Amino acid sequence: MGLAQTGTGKTAAFVLPVLHRLLQRPRGRVRALVITPTRELAEQTHQAFTTIGAKTGLRSVTVYGGVDITTQVRTLRNGVEIVVGCPGRLLDHLDQGTLNLLKLEVLVLDEADRMLDMGFLPDVRRLLRSLPAGRQTLLFSATMPDDVRTLTHQFMRNPVTIQINQSTPVETVSHALYPVEPHLKGNLLKELLRRTDAESVLVFTRTRNRAARVAEQLARAGYAAGCIQGDLSQHQRQAALDGFREGRFNILVATDIAARGIDVAGISHVINYDMPDTTDNYIHRIGRTGRASHNGDALTLITGEDEDMVRSLELILGYRLERRKVEGFNYTSPAPSHSPTARFTHHPHSTGRAWPQRRPKGRLPTTRQTYHGYHR
Repeated sequence: MGLAQTGTGKTAAFVLPVLHRLLQRPRGRVRALVITPTRELAEQTHQAFTTIGAKTGLRSVTVYGGVDITTQVRTLRNGVEIVVGCPGRLLDHLDQGTLNLLKLEVLVLDEADRMLDMGFLPDVRRLLRSLPAGRQTLLFSATMPDDVRTLTHQFMRNPVTIQINQSTPVETVSHALYPVEPHLKGNLLKELLRRTDAESVLVFTRTRNRAARVAEQLARAGYAAGCIQGDLSQHQRQAALDGFREGRFNILVATDIAARGIDVAGISHVINYDMPDTTDNYIHRIGRTGRASHNGDALTLITGEDEDMVRSLELILGYRLERRKVEGFNYTSPAPSHSPTARFTHHPHSTGRAWPQRRPKGRLPTTRQTYHGYHR
């Protein structure tokens, strides 16, 4: 079990020894499996295997939903040694007989705190039942809550834990809070961007709809902004990520899915448009900046409903976070009468559902809860 802060090299910590191990045995059969919670993280890990192992002749393939399965089947039949994928599509291949894991030697659960939460646990259990007992199992994560740590003992025998300051954000990131009324968040975000000398900015929202709306508002204001969230196709998400990585966008608006798969050098600022729902997610988010000993800034817009989470975060950090106000910004502007904030109060740690203060007339809207961003 390897626990370390985001951006400290956990991917290389398993890619290098896996490649070294696989060099010494026959080729053409799957001997290493890496399970990840998101498509972006799967692609990132696959790229690490491809780049670092370029001279080894070892072959890697990504396996996840949202794309045509035919290409994956063809690649698997041609013979690979390493498979990197998401649980649901891996199970699809096992059910169809297009993936053989009987010769597997190494299993890696990346972002293990997400892979073993209640949303993924049934699929992970099914996968593990298909694997040889005599294998090496590795778990890597930036955070590992006690209840999830207990679950790992069901999958590992006498695991050794290597832990490096995983409970706090990296010291190269500075933190600041910006108290504001909910209806003024969009204007304050644009004002912060206008006054900040930022090369590359990652903006986090709590919901997919809000990510799309914020990206659209920034684009209308003249900013080169992209968006990555669970409602987009894989092609659209990859295009947004590539545009951000290559500098065509200097702002990327994302949901928490991006905290589990974006590896972009030189992100100068992370801005939390919405306070994350847990301190662990805060650590993951701001870990996108201040990587590899570079300095970064984490700015968070907070409302009165976020105070409990702020106090929890300050307990972890061990100091009181600085509260800032932007000079000249109008903090007293009233909410428009047609604004959703005039009718609804958003639960501070919800997945975006609006809770009416009073029962509106007529039929209530329905909501569908999904594990958005985490794909079969």
